[in-house]
Amino acid sequence: MADTVASSASAQAATAKPASNVLSAGVWGTYQYLPDDPANKNSGGEFTGEALILYADGDAGDSGNWLYSAEFRAGPGSFTDPDNNSSGDDFALHKAWVGWQLGDQHTVRVGKSQVPFGWKTVNFWPGDILLAGYGDQMDVGAKLTGSAHRLSYDAAYYHADDWGGVSTDTLDDNGHWGSSSTYRKVKTWVGNASYALTSQHSLGVSLQRGKLQDLTGDPARPVSGSHEAAVLYYEGQLGSFFSKASYIAASRDLPKGYASSAQLTPTVKNKRLTAEVGYNLGPWAIYLDASAAEPDTEGSEASTVRALAPGVRYDYGPGWVYLEYLNQDGYIDRNGQVGEGDFEALYLSLDFYL
Repeated sequence: MADTVASSASAQAATAKPASNVLSAGVWGTYQYLPDDPANKNSGGEFTGEALILYADGDAGDSGNWLYSAEFRAGPGSFTDPDNNSSGDDFALHKAWVGWQLGDQHTVRVGKSQVPFGWKTVNFWPGDILLAGYGDQMDVGAKLTGSAHRLSYDAAYYHADDWGGVSTDTLDDNGHWGSSSTYRKVKTWVGNASYALTSQHSLGVSLQRGKLQDLTGDPARPVSGSHEAAVLYYEGQLGSFFSKASYIAASRDLPKGYASSAQLTPTVKNKRLTAEVGYNLGPWAIYLDASAAEPDTEGSEASTVRALAPGVRYDYGPGWVYLEYLNQDGYIDRNGQVGEGDFEALYLSLDFYL
């Protein structure tokens, strides 16, 4: 009897899907040229933004329903801010979650994962431009992802936007959610649904609503502010052409203590239009990210601002080469407020992954 059980177990092991566990690493760096910066212009640009990236991804195969994913970055090019992250240095966890598959159509993830809100650009930087805090968000909480026929959907609760008690740094959002000395995003609920009109075109809507915690000095850190945003978006693929568009309406009621001490208008509002068009040609991709933001904040003196980021990407095998130009006449600050200011830059980025 013992031999029969052993033989049966061996047969199952031979036919079962093995667990998949991958540890890998990558490196990236950037050459930048800022024509309006005298020092940069005199030097002919500079090499910057170097980073080492470590990845851990896996699942249990047929022996279980769990999976995981993590990304650690170290170096000046980690897109993290030592003054506002949990490490206090140029290293951070961009994501780190554990997931469970609930049947074939649903997955639950717990940890730091991507907020399901609209779409992401070809390159999170500089193409993120006026998405500004609503592009590549990575927050800490729990997320349910599912699908049914042509509908894909997500429901999530994020307790905070980063690890620790005062960190506001989600790496790729480029500092658009307060700071460790002002406020941070907490207790945020997110819903997302996307419907495939055809195999090439889909429409979606995402909503998020949460709180803002005051970090200006009160040891109780009162949760006295709130934020909300909605996006209606489109994604399409027609042969080698791809396109995306979205309309975002966002508002924040800044924490009372912070707004009062900084003498700010307590309610910040704006609308944004974003679009991406591109063409894939073998290992090449040519694309344009464009966005505009219109302030609705009472007393704001800024007009509608715009940003353009045309680029070319080449897949050379172990990584990608990006050539991108950024031109904008405005920005969105840490409070979500639209401001005016010209900026122009040329970037050449190279990465590779093991």
